[in-house]
Amino acid sequence: MGKLSDAIYEVHYMDTIAGIDSPIHRVHPLVKLIVTVAYIWFTVSFNKYDVTGLITMVVYPVALFSLSGISFGHSIKKLRVILPFVILMGILNPFFNREPLFLLYGITITEGMVSGLTLLIKGILTVLGGYLLISTTRIEAICYALNLLRVPEILVTQILLTYRYITVLLSEANHIFEAYSLRAPSQKGIHYKVWGSLIGQLLFRSIDRATGLYDAMVLRGYNGNFRHSQLPKARWQDSAYLLVWMAAFAVLRYTSLTALIGSLFVR
Repeated sequence: MGKLSDAIYEVHYMDTIAGIDSPIHRVHPLVKLIVTVAYIWFTVSFNKYDVTGLITMVVYPVALFSLSGISFGHSIKKLRVILPFVILMGILNPFFNREPLFLLYGITITEGMVSGLTLLIKGILTVLGGYLLISTTRIEAICYALNLLRVPEILVTQILLTYRYITVLLSEANHIFEAYSLRAPSQKGIHYKVWGSLIGQLLFRSIDRATGLYDAMVLRGYNGNFRHSQLPKARWQDSAYLLVWMAAFAVLRYTSLTALIGSLFVR
């Protein structure tokens, strides 16, 4: 029960932080979507042995965390479920690729170690990039940006309704689990013999609730298309935001910034 309640809280929390006011939240959603996709593309395009170059891409999430007011520590806690899968992607590289690359304080560093570390950093940075998009932009604004990119309306509608339906499904599951716990207070978890009936109840209850929500949408004028008239129009600051980050990504990707900085201190 506690886990379901926590999941519902997390969904509402994401909506809350996506609606706060900050310089990043005020950026046009289409611009933020394009910048996020570009950041992910530039990040994953780094060579698998270019660890130093890849580390410079941390500038983007650091800047957004600072300007948006979103807590970095709390964000990492929310991503703790995803990060183990990111770690698993590169943890086996040292075992399959044992070709020596260089010595570090007498320790042989293999190509697998470096490529595994690079894959780990790429995974963390791309996950953070996507998280920063949804934590600074409401789902309606993201769907609005997708509409501007000419994504099929039916796909955008499915994304929006699926996101909104998650809370309905979790809420119904939480009610069922609470009712079961009150009837079996000394039992830990749900007995496997009632799994089928409870899942059936969850399905019918959630369909009934979703039908009611759809009827309410139709009564308010829904005809298959969502209206986004309340979303802001693009400003010159949005164009500047886009150009600055595109230029920064290109410089970080195609310029050895660490070597350039090192050359300033080495004659």
